[in-house]
Amino acid sequence: MANHLDLEEQEQLDQIKHFWKQYGNGITWLLIVVLGAFASWNFYHYWQRSQAQQAAALFDEVDRAVQSVDAARMDRVFSDMKDKFSSTAFAQQAGLLVARQYINLGKQDSAKAALGWVAEKSSDAGYQALARLRLASISMESKNFEEALSLLNMTYPASFDALVADRKGDLFVLQGDKAKAVAEYEKAHRLFDPRTEYRRLVEVKLNALGVDVGRQDQVAIAAGK
Repeated sequence: MANHLDLEEQEQLDQIKHFWKQYGNGITWLLIVVLGAFASWNFYHYWQRSQAQQAAALFDEVDRAVQSVDAARMDRVFSDMKDKFSSTAFAQQAGLLVARQYINLGKQDSAKAALGWVAEKSSDAGYQALARLRLASISMESKNFEEALSLLNMTYPASFDALVADRKGDLFVLQGDKAKAVAEYEKAHRLFDPRTEYRRLVEVKLNALGVDVGRQDQVAIAAGK
């Protein structure tokens, strides 16, 4: 009986040896690939967390520089963020933040450079849209209307349609084109949520152009009935 078991065990061992001889190399390499991928995945996520933490720390520095109106420090830290953490949301938020401060300081070229960087480098459509809208405002203030219109005619997320229409209305007012301005303001008024304060500002702009928005709404309600 013992010999019979020994023979069975030997046969099993022989089968295992044969199997391992035939497939062992492939299994080993498969394990190496799987474990390597797992290690890479862990390292990538660790690297991402590390990048985000460092970028967040630099963003705090940018914010402090903005609050203290320390332009030299703001320039230096924002430059570091662009060099080291350009792909992070913190760097793009910093770009929008320093651009606003540059405008306050009358440094239009620096503001345009910061906003242009966000518009070009950001992978977030929302940040891109904000940067382009602010660039369009700067162009309008400098009376570069063609550049402003070109920026406003770019592709924007649907959630920005009302803001873009309002900004186009402002542009056409500056150009003296009342009909186009009214059309854009009416579009913005239609797209904005009725509960938003911005919609009331659009109403003021329409009223200034001789359009009684309240009267239009009453007519529309009556027609609906």
